[in-house]
Amino acid sequence: MDNNQKNAYECMFIVNCAAEDACKATVNKFVSLIAGNGETIDVADWGTRRLEYPINDMNEGYYEVVTFRSEPEFPSELERLLNIDENVMRSLILRLDEEVAEKVARRAADRAAAAVAAAEAAAAAAAADAAAEAEAAAAEAEKEEPAEQPAEEPAAEPAADAVSE
Repeated sequence: MDNNQKNAYECMFIVNCAAEDACKATVNKFVSLIAGNGETIDVADWGTRRLEYPINDMNEGYYEVVTFRSEPEFPSELERLLNIDENVMRSLILRLDEEVAEKVARRAADRAAAAVAAAEAAAAAAAADAAAEAEAAAAEAEKEEPAEQPAEEPAAEPAADAVSE
């Protein structure tokens, strides 16, 4: 499959979030279906949001936006499957221009790099905190040791004087 034959698409779908387990299962099902039939560029998990107007007597829905590349036949099959699933309240699939797809890919890469940098910073901060705690514990242990030793030494000296007299 040549990458030139693949088009870029964006799929947004809203899932009924009344049952959290069914919601997560539905989202994972469609994200893995898209990943299996194309190249995933970005997955934006928007989470639970209030709907502008009720859909099927529901006021909230779980939003998921997936940007992907695939063969031109796949989006129609995906749309069919989204319409069949009862947990999917609404869906929309758009074909993207290549420039827009590249921009989304760059934005996703930037977010991933920022997440890695934040994780590294958090790990460094945790290591610094652990080192500071270790130093504080070592300093506390040093303070306690000298206080115990002088108390023992004066007690030992009078006992030696009493025995010699």
